[in-house]
Amino acid sequence: MFVNYAHRGASAYAPENTLSSFYLGLQQRANGIETDIQRSRDGELVLFHDRTMDRVTNYAGAIRDYTWEELARALVYGDKEKHFRPDKLVTLEQFLYCFSHLNLTFAIEMKERNLAEGILQKVNKYDALNKCIFTSFVWEDLEQLRLLCPKARIGYLTEDTSEETDEKLLAIGGEQVCMKADLLTLELAERYHKKGLQVRAWGVTTPELIPQTVKNGADAGMTVNFPDRLSAYMNS
Repeated sequence: MFVNYAHRGASAYAPENTLSSFYLGLQQRANGIETDIQRSRDGELVLFHDRTMDRVTNYAGAIRDYTWEELARALVYGDKEKHFRPDKLVTLEQFLYCFSHLNLTFAIEMKERNLAEGILQKVNKYDALNKCIFTSFVWEDLEQLRLLCPKARIGYLTEDTSEETDEKLLAIGGEQVCMKADLLTLELAERYHKKGLQVRAWGVTTPELIPQTVKNGADAGMTVNFPDRLSAYMNS
């Protein structure tokens, strides 16, 4: 199934990884949400992308430098020059409470090491395992997740187009190659498909990249900051 993933929500139009951004993505007909997980100083799982909070919030430093009580007071602006109405940070628990009952696919990226167990506990609490595909750039974290949950769906975020990467993913029962859009070619996608692997594209930074990314074989969808533009293209 092709999934229009709202990348950190509709992050071209609202502060990324916030409820306003996620809900806007759904209004723009996204059928999936991509988000990122980090851990606060007291162990809360928080949806946030960057290594530090400086770019998109009124805080400095990393998520792990603060307790959740402190983080809950932060304001998320998104890229500050865009003048979005600020919103608040979101925990994985809050996210699942709001969205796990909907017919959506969630791409959950582990941004730190050793998050798999805590993420799985929350996902299973909301009976959302079959709606999630768990991803990371760090291979060892995918291996850990597989050991913890044989039924989990796994995707590998990568810029490595070697066949050795295909075989590693197949060996742990992974199902999706998450490839940078400007590296994806039709020939590469055909190789993945012959091996039974799906392809999701990331790094689709402008709407103009959408048609070529689809033509190049991104059969499992793509993550976009502008789900309205992808919806319009897919329905044209």
